[in-house]
Amino acid sequence: MIPLYKWPSPEAQDRIKGKAYFDAEIQAKVEEIVEDVQENGDTALLRYTRLFDGCSLKKEELRVNPAEIEDAYTKVEVEFLSYLRQAKEKISNFHRLQKQKDWFYQDETGSCTGQIYRPLQRVGVYVPGGTASYPSTVLMTVLPALVAGVPEIVMVTPPGERGVLPAATLVAAKEAGVTEIYRVGGAQAIAALAYGTASIPAVDKIVGPGNIFVTLAKKVVYGVVGIDMLAGPSEILIIGDGSVQAEYAAADLLSQAEHDQRARAILVTNNPEWAAEVRGVLEKRLAEMSRQEIARVALREFGAIVLTASLAEAFTVANCAAPEHLELLLADPWPYLAQVKHAGAVFLGPYTPEPLGDYWAGPSHVLPTGGTARYASPLTVDDFYKRSSLLSYSSLGLRTAAEPVEYLASVEGLTAHGQALSVRIKEGKL
Repeated sequence: MIPLYKWPSPEAQDRIKGKAYFDAEIQAKVEEIVEDVQENGDTALLRYTRLFDGCSLKKEELRVNPAEIEDAYTKVEVEFLSYLRQAKEKISNFHRLQKQKDWFYQDETGSCTGQIYRPLQRVGVYVPGGTASYPSTVLMTVLPALVAGVPEIVMVTPPGERGVLPAATLVAAKEAGVTEIYRVGGAQAIAALAYGTASIPAVDKIVGPGNIFVTLAKKVVYGVVGIDMLAGPSEILIIGDGSVQAEYAAADLLSQAEHDQRARAILVTNNPEWAAEVRGVLEKRLAEMSRQEIARVALREFGAIVLTASLAEAFTVANCAAPEHLELLLADPWPYLAQVKHAGAVFLGPYTPEPLGDYWAGPSHVLPTGGTARYASPLTVDDFYKRSSLLSYSSLGLRTAAEPVEYLASVEGLTAHGQALSVRIKEGKL
């Protein structure tokens, strides 16, 4: 049974803050794997693939060949391809609106400053796999990179026992614009992307969700490459006032609880009668779920129903949690949007359940978790750009700046900095 707390009890605060997604023993193992791949390349990759995925591959089998991708199209249903392409268009359209433009500013001296955007050249995308298929994650990670103009998009994903990759994943990769696919997963895949091997050239940045081994491996290689975020288990926090059907709230909580046993599903409300109703519906729906054991553990160990004295206090709780997904199941949610300070994605009203964001609406479903929405943002086109500052001064601009720059440089004891300006003036070249 999902626990019920009153805010601001210590139990409620502990559950809202969550538990750290870290394990020292796993961290040590990840560091060992990363170092092994860095030193031994493909040999280490193939060894870990046998060990963790139960799959014996040859070096030349790491990369998926075009024939296998084309064959995947014969194994998916027509409806899948149709809906995938519709989702692709919605996601692409959303991210096209995020595209950045170079800008320039010229002051009264004719001097110019500005900012230019250039796409990353080579990006690695991690897509969970093995026994599961996540074509939605392919679209949500690859399409922002494609829109940004990244020319080389490399996908890694764990193979099944026989080295087979899900047809849906391969089709999604082809449709989204992936340029290379490798059948390797886990911390070893992250290490290969970061340092490169004979078979997998290194990338500039790694994005995409994964298990704790993947997340901690991204943490280890950060600095060698860029990363999007350190994502933990999925989260949803729902604020409700009792005006929306309890069945809606229960269904949305379970949509996240079924992800894994560490998923966080939290309901915050100032309506105790509605809270009790939602709790009852949860129990009924749990008994009907295919993944009920996973969801039951998630609700019991990481979920909560939190009762607050007011709706305003409910937003205090939500901002404390800084959840990945925030649903506002309110009679009129828009006036409350200003009270949301921290959230990865906000879903407003009874007709906007969180799974719309997972598959269809447009924004990437790769979102900050574990309270990191306090400072982090969703995956967007911006993650695939580099910004460069631009400066172009006129002779008048340099003369105007020379005295203050020389003075400021002298305060820091860096006289050569100032002389780089004054020498141009003293030589009469201006």
